[in-house]
Amino acid sequence: MTGYAVATRESSAGTLTVELKSVNSRFLDLQFRINDDLRAVEPALREAIMARISRGKVECRVSFGRKSAAGTPQNLNASVLESLAKMQSEIKNRFADAPALTVNELLRWPGVIEDGEIVHDALQADVQAVVSAALDAFIESRAREGAALQAMLISRINDLEAIVARLTPMIPQAIAQFQQKAIDRMMEALGLATQNGAAMPATLSREEALERIRQEVTLYGIRIDVAEELSRLSTHLSETRHILKKGGQVGKRLDFMMQELNREANTVGSKAALKELSDGSMSMKLLIEQMREQVQNLE
Repeated sequence: MTGYAVATRESSAGTLTVELKSVNSRFLDLQFRINDDLRAVEPALREAIMARISRGKVECRVSFGRKSAAGTPQNLNASVLESLAKMQSEIKNRFADAPALTVNELLRWPGVIEDGEIVHDALQADVQAVVSAALDAFIESRAREGAALQAMLISRINDLEAIVARLTPMIPQAIAQFQQKAIDRMMEALGLATQNGAAMPATLSREEALERIRQEVTLYGIRIDVAEELSRLSTHLSETRHILKKGGQVGKRLDFMMQELNREANTVGSKAALKELSDGSMSMKLLIEQMREQVQNLE
């Protein structure tokens, strides 16, 4: 599920900012962008996020802007300057015409000016407070999106239930139509049909032929009867609605329900004996696919 939040906290040492953003993912994938001098707080951040988020590709960006105390002298890092001098000397030995580093370039070189040490114990409480505030806002933003997704899914469930209700009365009609058509064809194939009002010569006894017809009609009638599949669809839709209304972490449960709904809709399509049933199966599969795509976003 997508989401975004940012929280900032001012302290005597500087400004601490935590930014959280996520995109859709079936699992929890955490990525951190943290200043090197704050790398020690990453385990605490990971623990806090995992305690409240279980799904999504989440990026956590932590930045810290230090405050420079007025009148406080800044120190030069002697070891960095010595290393630069040694490297410059080696370069001069090979490239005599190479220009030397200027004072401005030296002062802007990373690590030349020493910053004061960060007191990690003092920052730990600030980090916990900021990440807690960011998580509150982040979860709230995801909750708003979740409410919109829930409304969309409920709408699709209503549409699916309407299709099931429309198709269910057609099943007896489809079986009856097939039975009559099958009986006519079987009687003709077995020599029991009439031609110009006269009975055609029978190759089987009437009792044997009728028994064959009953067997074939019964077997194929079972094959095209989708009443059980439509009943299971109705049950799965009711359970899906219940899961959504119950709330909580429903993503993986809804994943499973989408698989079950799609299986039943496919079976209805493969056994359809009427065009209306085939069209209804296609409409159901389209709606289920729309639901499945959005279920991937739910936690």
